[in-house]
Amino acid sequence: MATELLFRDDAYLQTASARVTALHPQGIELERTIFYPLGGGQVGDTGFLVRGSGERIAIVDTRRDAALDAVLHLTAAGAQPPEVGELLTLAIDWPRRHRLMRLHTALHLMSCVVVAPVTGGNIAPDRARLDFDIDMSLLDAQRIEREMNALIGRGIETETVWISDDELAARPDLVKTMSVQPPHGSGRVRLLRIPGIDLQPCGGTHVRNIAEIGGIRVLRIRNEGRRNRRVEIALVD
Repeated sequence: MATELLFRDDAYLQTASARVTALHPQGIELERTIFYPLGGGQVGDTGFLVRGSGERIAIVDTRRDAALDAVLHLTAAGAQPPEVGELLTLAIDWPRRHRLMRLHTALHLMSCVVVAPVTGGNIAPDRARLDFDIDMSLLDAQRIEREMNALIGRGIETETVWISDDELAARPDLVKTMSVQPPHGSGRVRLLRIPGIDLQPCGGTHVRNIAEIGGIRVLRIRNEGRRNRRVEIALVD
């Protein structure tokens, strides 16, 4: 049975309840989760699973296991696991997650400011980056920073859109990332729309309004190989 991904419908859920469905050497499987698993360049969530007694089980990472069709919640070495069937309260590290949401949404804006194929990306709590297949001379840190902050200042609400696999296949132009393809086979694909700015497949977590990103700054631009020009950003705060 697949783990129900609550964050797909509401990335702002900070707590929820769920029962333990299985215990694996790699981690704890729950019937549903608010913890985002590593994927699409975004790191996995951390936080706690709280037992009825109040005991907290620290979650140090979250990963997806394709073979199990489940999300696994990884604990620190030596942690006492819960029981199968036990009802737990889930609590993510919200300040960390919200920074990831802000940075992930900012990368969508960057992909519109730098118009080139995206060859890779990564979102961590302190910084994020996209790699582009573009000539180095076309990348200017001040321009990228200025144009991204101007877009953020427009304060546009983001929207989640679902389309079918067939609809996506008919619109290959929607896929900007060369290194990570959107998942197929479930019958539908999730897109993030920033009206008037961007529309592309993405299963990550995003802010409701791009104004939440706040200011960004470009940390550096560097050459990462024949087809990779890396633009790294951080939040101003």
